[in-house]
Amino acid sequence: MRILLTNDDGIYAEGLYAAYKELSKIADVTVVAPDSEQSSVGHGITLFYPLFAKRISPENHFNGYAVSGKPADCVKFAIGVLLKGKKPDLVISGINYGGNDGQSVFYSGTVAGAREGALMGINSFAVSLDCFDNADFAIAAKFTAKLAKWVCKSSLPKGTFLNVNVPPGKPKGTLFTRQGIEPIHGTFEKRKSPHDKHYYWMGAKMPDHKNDNAIDTYALKNKYITITPIHSDLTDEIFLHKAKKSL
Repeated sequence: MRILLTNDDGIYAEGLYAAYKELSKIADVTVVAPDSEQSSVGHGITLFYPLFAKRISPENHFNGYAVSGKPADCVKFAIGVLLKGKKPDLVISGINYGGNDGQSVFYSGTVAGAREGALMGINSFAVSLDCFDNADFAIAAKFTAKLAKWVCKSSLPKGTFLNVNVPPGKPKGTLFTRQGIEPIHGTFEKRKSPHDKHYYWMGAKMPDHKNDNAIDTYALKNKYITITPIHSDLTDEIFLHKAKKSL
């Protein structure tokens, strides 16, 4: 098995190394990740600036390539340049520091890394650990390796990738879920700079809890690992069908 591993937290991230440590036991892993944190960059790509790539060995944990771009750039660059067009069996993005459930899939650079793989016709998934304090990636990393074997054996439909979220601590189990549709409500904290100028720091108010384990956001908060199949085609087929009949 040949795996391309990327993320949005950057090549020095603890979650990336945790994933590599487990995946390298079962596959030939190529690490290509941003040279700095790229959280919440969405599916952006670099068009008007050059990309620089440097082979590095962070703390001698692994040999990888640090790219001066975004997660989608990393996947494109890895396949187009480093792998010389030869596609890997699997693209994995993560393990992200913090959850990427619900509407976060539109903002997340981690999710974009997996989506880019799917757009290129490669089995892909993103993994995030829903934790920001004292993160322990061990369980998420072991599950990542387990899922990698399952995906390669089962294969995914064309254009579909998986968005995986792991709760902190010991999970109750694993559920296939729908993507939550409630928005992350933006909050803005007003602050004052040392130069007596006001500025605003964006935060988030998470959706109210519901006891609905069919949706990723709530199942994750209820301590389940969630796996949400996401399709790259965003067409609303039901409305499209109705609209064609109405005009």
